[in-house]
Amino acid sequence: MKVVQKIEQAVNAETIPPGSVIYTAGNAATPQVLLRQLAADTTIRDIEVLSVLLLGNVGMLFDPEVTSRITHRVIFNGPHSREAMNTGGASYQLIHLSDIGNQMRNFVKPGVVFLSVAGPDNGGNYSYGTTVEGCKGAVDAARARKGTIIVERNAKMPFVLGTTLHESEIDYLIDTDYHLPISPVHEPDERARRIARIITELYVQDGSTLQYGIGEVPEAVTDAIIDKGIKDLGIHTELFADAMRKLVVKGIVTNKYLDFNFSTGSIFLARDKYGYDWMNFNSSIQSRPSDFTNYVPTIARMPKMLAINSAIGVDLHSNVWADSLNATRIYSGIGGQADFLRGSYLSKGGVPIIAMKSTTSKGESKIMMKCPEGITTSAIAADPVVIVTEQGAFDPRGLNLAEHAVGIAHLAQPECRDKLLKYIYESKEYHKPQQALNGKPPKGFTTYDMVK
Repeated sequence: MKVVQKIEQAVNAETIPPGSVIYTAGNAATPQVLLRQLAADTTIRDIEVLSVLLLGNVGMLFDPEVTSRITHRVIFNGPHSREAMNTGGASYQLIHLSDIGNQMRNFVKPGVVFLSVAGPDNGGNYSYGTTVEGCKGAVDAARARKGTIIVERNAKMPFVLGTTLHESEIDYLIDTDYHLPISPVHEPDERARRIARIITELYVQDGSTLQYGIGEVPEAVTDAIIDKGIKDLGIHTELFADAMRKLVVKGIVTNKYLDFNFSTGSIFLARDKYGYDWMNFNSSIQSRPSDFTNYVPTIARMPKMLAINSAIGVDLHSNVWADSLNATRIYSGIGGQADFLRGSYLSKGGVPIIAMKSTTSKGESKIMMKCPEGITTSAIAADPVVIVTEQGAFDPRGLNLAEHAVGIAHLAQPECRDKLLKYIYESKEYHKPQQALNGKPPKGFTTYDMVK
């Protein structure tokens, strides 16, 4: 391992020649110093960069001049890449989070890896810090090809226990010191709290294992769990954020029924410096690559696995989409939603849940007659996913297509619901849809008033 004083000694046209494929860490572990140098050095050209949600001061990577030299393959979109992706300046790399490691090792085979690390420990091991996801698979791939591993050791990066790389696996290291990107606090509104009450009352039990991310609904679910007095929860998640930290600190998460006594995640985010400091050498959490955390058979082994995710929209057949607004307008990415929806259903006592407000901030309904043509779906109509809005919860298990349609229509705001029901009842496509109204509410539908 060569420790360099100047970034130009590690990131240059010699270490990254034309034709190079780079995999870079993302989220809070985005190696900002390395990536800014990559953008600034105009002699580095004709290369490809793969990333998962780049955060921090790296927006210049997607400037037109830089994208003329660098081809971005974005696995999960974010604020820096969104405009470039949707105007031809970057490409969308469709990969389930569970499959990134496999695709790096066997198909993409990057020759260069950028990381932000912490360490070393007494064994000469460096932590991947707050982001492992596909990074280990990329390191494995690069080392198999005698590639180059370039890392920045950020003084503010926590040493998250779990997955590590040894100093012998690192080619270049430069010391840096800057604050990590933080996740915004999403104060839940009343609609989010209604959704959380429904989920908690119907599905969260003592001993449940949780997966959810950031946003109003996760914050509200956390509060509802505390209010209900639930105990002995486990956490096996893709993203570990502050809402989950609150449950660990309060002793509600014990991981009592898991095979290990710590919470597992692949990506870690905090709302402030204190949250990142809390992660440092904290044995109550451990990091694992996404081909472990998001591997469907691993998820299925978790007891009472509750996967709570959001979506952009759902149609009357139960098709769910979360990465895009239409066939070519990409908002985020496939991520790990499909992994957890399928894995949680296979868990004993598990439930896959899509939780979302029934309308956008502009008042447009997210409950639609049909999904946009050509859209990528994270759940198809046959996936037995429970869908929850502030109106109630719809459980499709055991129901036919007409019963799906009637139940999902009831997830919408009343005005939209009535229009959808009118369409369903007047359509010849559905078999006797009014039979789904087994009294009120329809089959599979639980209203908010029934659980509050």
